[in-house]
Amino acid sequence: MNNTVNAKIPKRKIRVLIVDDSALVCEILKERLSRESGIEVVGTASNAYGARDKIVQLRPDVMTLDVEMPNMNGVEFLRRLMPQYPMPVIMVSSLTRKGTHIALDALAAGAVDFVTKPSADLGHGLESMLMELCTKIKIASTANVSHWKQKRVQLSPEQRIIPGREFKKSKEKVIAIGASTGGIEAITEIVAKFPAQTPGVVVVQHMPPIFTTLFADRLNSKIAMLVKEAEDGDIIKPGLVLVAPGDRHLRIEKSGSVFKVKITEEAKVCGHRPSVEVMMQSMAKHVGANGIGIMLSGMGSDGANGMLAMRNSGARTIAQDEATSIVFGMPKEAYERGGVERLMPLQKIAAEVIRLIF
Repeated sequence: MNNTVNAKIPKRKIRVLIVDDSALVCEILKERLSRESGIEVVGTASNAYGARDKIVQLRPDVMTLDVEMPNMNGVEFLRRLMPQYPMPVIMVSSLTRKGTHIALDALAAGAVDFVTKPSADLGHGLESMLMELCTKIKIASTANVSHWKQKRVQLSPEQRIIPGREFKKSKEKVIAIGASTGGIEAITEIVAKFPAQTPGVVVVQHMPPIFTTLFADRLNSKIAMLVKEAEDGDIIKPGLVLVAPGDRHLRIEKSGSVFKVKITEEAKVCGHRPSVEVMMQSMAKHVGANGIGIMLSGMGSDGANGMLAMRNSGARTIAQDEATSIVFGMPKEAYERGGVERLMPLQKIAAEVIRLIF
């Protein structure tokens, strides 16, 4: 989710619908987006009901949607919209715990990505947010959201546990998952199927602070494994998922007979912090053949060379296929550089990882 990403722009301009209950915000977004090459603002709406009518009338390619609106908030609107009329949606949220909670709900309900409204230094922060929004609209226009028409089956934690099975040398194994746009849904799909004593999992998902904390908390309530936002020095162990904190890199290091995470504030890598590349390179160096690398939906190439390094070190590597990826950027780059053994549908990745562990 990098502002410098060179998103592929279709020849026809991307038709955008802006939905926000603030007339001022609508005007600011419209003015800035209309100046962006390749983007055309086709309309605005102040609430979900107005947005519904404009979608039918204008057939936009991408919609920006305010998180908190009167009568029907953005999440409820998405839950009703996506099964009937799936389309790429970028959420616009405030960087508060409430706004972040709702934005995560929206991502689970089908939104492709989000941007956060500036809370300080309004002049610089606003321009930065608008630039980020322009980039993410271009990325979203390439997203595949057709799968939202399909019915989803949720498994209870009890159903996910595989009783009576022991993992081989599970303390020595580490599973590393990297993702960006579309990754929250994909990560949840995979780890929700892992048994409670699956070897330790480390996750880098491109998200800012607060979002990663709440994402870890939310994931923890849905799966059999324990999930927490990673802290410097945390030991990677069976039954635990560690999520890289926003704006921090996560590395894996070996300390005696155990693997630990190191959290750092070094410069961005591949345009990101946390960076999948940083995590995967440390997996190749310290975990080697005991590692399993998984690359999921996302724009760009973050982690592609790291996946290759993992594979060269003897690790097993898997990536999400194009048909099930919201954005087939990161998996494609990792695959084309030789870092991926197999491209697989999202729904089959968990079973393949479990097969590799036994």
